[in-house]
Amino acid sequence: MRILVTGGAGFIGSEFVRSLLLASDADSAHQGLGITVLDKLTYAGTIAGLDPVSGHPGYSFVCGDICDADLVEKVMAGHDAVVHFAAESHVDRSIESSGPFVTTNVLGTQVLLDAALRQGVRRFVHVSTDEVYGSIAAGSWSEESPLAPNSPYAASKAGSDLLALAFHRTHGLDVVVTRCSNNYGPYQFPEKVIPLFVTRLLDGEKVPLYGDGHNVREWVHVSDHCRGIRLALRHGRAGEVYHFGGGTELANKELTGLLLEATGQGWDMVERVTDRKGHDARYSLDFGKAVAELGYTPRVEFAEGLANTVAWYRDNRSWWTPLKEGR
Repeated sequence: MRILVTGGAGFIGSEFVRSLLLASDADSAHQGLGITVLDKLTYAGTIAGLDPVSGHPGYSFVCGDICDADLVEKVMAGHDAVVHFAAESHVDRSIESSGPFVTTNVLGTQVLLDAALRQGVRRFVHVSTDEVYGSIAAGSWSEESPLAPNSPYAASKAGSDLLALAFHRTHGLDVVVTRCSNNYGPYQFPEKVIPLFVTRLLDGEKVPLYGDGHNVREWVHVSDHCRGIRLALRHGRAGEVYHFGGGTELANKELTGLLLEATGQGWDMVERVTDRKGHDARYSLDFGKAVAELGYTPRVEFAEGLANTVAWYRDNRSWWTPLKEGR
């Protein structure tokens, strides 16, 4: 099986590529697997995240833009499946300038879907986010919940989700959409809250806490999320949406306290900043459908996963220091 992975040099994409190729060395079900990574290598994409598989016989890399229709057509040929991670994903950046988000997330997805249809791709997994639902005061979203995005980023992802599902309904393309809660783990670019706070605290710098810190997020370890995507790739039903969460909800203030404790810092290292525009109060996914249909369950307990993540950033300054300096 040959899989095209877009955005495979990013945080979640690189974990997916590493986990799948390294599993292929030990699992006969994955032997003969080939993965082509297509990544533009923007500020958030680092080829170093793919170093552990750079010499793997099933791995190849193409540097390019998913909006380049000629390149996508050429690269798509000969692949059995697409797993589409490539996206502009930082909410704050989308508030400052929404254009790149619409271009990459909507138009880029359209280019990929058109090429997949022409090239006879057998499965297209479109990776999305819980943010497309907006905010939920209580309970959890199901896959049938209405989309109500509040940020330009979330709106662009909702548009790409609908486009992917429309290609299934209109053209019969085998599309599966996945939506996840907030990811954490190693190799995450230090603009998202956990690596931002950890790297700043390790450098003795203050961290910015939005508003009153009461906004709630659900957290899933990136390895659990990617295992869910692998299950969706192999066993998901065409035209369906699947949720992958971790089951741990924390207010941002609670998360900040855990990160301060893990880095040996106190609350004097926290700087209160003006709240983000349109800041969603709470996200929560019901992932019972993925449990029932795909056999998904999160395996990484949050306390252990967070401790291991902090340790990884402490031990891998050579990876993240140049990224902070280059921002």
